[in-house]
Amino acid sequence: MQPFFVGRVYLCLWGSLKLSKNFLVIEDNKGYLLTFLRMKNKTNIKLPMTEIEKANLRKHKIKIANILDFASDELEVLLNATKERAKEIYALAEFQTVPSVGIKFAEDLVFLGYYSLNELKQKDGAKLTDEYEAKKGYWIDPCVEDQFRLVVNFANTQDSKKTWWDFTEERKKFRAENGYPKSRPQKAWFDR
Repeated sequence: MQPFFVGRVYLCLWGSLKLSKNFLVIEDNKGYLLTFLRMKNKTNIKLPMTEIEKANLRKHKIKIANILDFASDELEVLLNATKERAKEIYALAEFQTVPSVGIKFAEDLVFLGYYSLNELKQKDGAKLTDEYEAKKGYWIDPCVEDQFRLVVNFANTQDSKKTWWDFTEERKKFRAENGYPKSRPQKAWFDR
């Protein structure tokens, strides 16, 4: 059987291939199962790309919606970008696969130094909020904490049915019981 391309890994199969909505499951002739989580393609991904980066995408006939089909090192070559820039573009696209997350919040996650959903596994939405506020120097709208909680939940569960407002009650309960850090900035986001 001919090898075929899955992401950046070539596989030679002598078994069955099953494609479900969210997973690619491969069973070889010895009964071993390989499962790959399929990345959700979101057609409305927005990326702050330069005209040169956009031209390079067009040259290679790649749509922004398909940017996650490539690893960041591949994007580096395709876009003729630096390693850091390719990593940032990939991260911004990946974060927007989370339901109700747009470019602005994706940029906030990169601002905090995160470049993949995998890096957000086992994180705490409240601590991410506290870290974000400290780094920004002002406190933020409470619903932004709901978004941090959503992204952490999605990174751990891949549950695409939840949106940020599903975490509002959880946040309110947590903050009522635990409050905010004493070092929380005094200035609000609307006063900056």
